[in-house]
Amino acid sequence: MSHGLLWFPLLVVFIVLAWLGWVEYRKLEHYRQWAQQFEASKYDIAAVLGQQGDRLTWGRPTPQGIVNGQTCQLSAIQSIWVEGGGQRLETESDRFKGTVYLVLQTSLGECHPIPFTELPLALA
Repeated sequence: MSHGLLWFPLLVVFIVLAWLGWVEYRKLEHYRQWAQQFEASKYDIAAVLGQQGDRLTWGRPTPQGIVNGQTCQLSAIQSIWVEGGGQRLETESDRFKGTVYLVLQTSLGECHPIPFTELPLALA
C-alpha cells in the first residue's frame, strides 16, 4: 500500500508532462500548416510571423490553431525596433530576461508589438 502511494505522484507528473508535450506538438503542427503559405516564417511560443511578398502576417499559436491574426503591408511600415522592459534592445549582447517585442510602426503612427521569448529570434 505504501509503495503505491509513493509512485502515485510520479505517475501524475508523467501524465501532466505527456499532456503538455501533446499540447506543444499540436501548436507546432498548426504552425507548420499555417507557414506553408509564406515565403519566410518564424515560430516562437509567444507568436508566429510570416512574410509573403509585401505582406507581413502574425498571430499567437494555440493548440486549436493560429489566433489573433493581423496583417500589415511592408510598404506601410515606417520603422522597426526590438523592445524589452520599455527599452530598445539593439544587439544580442543586451541581456534581457522576459518577453521582448518586435515593434512595427506604420506611417499612420500605429504600433504593432509582436511578442517573442527569445531576443535573438526577435532580432533576426
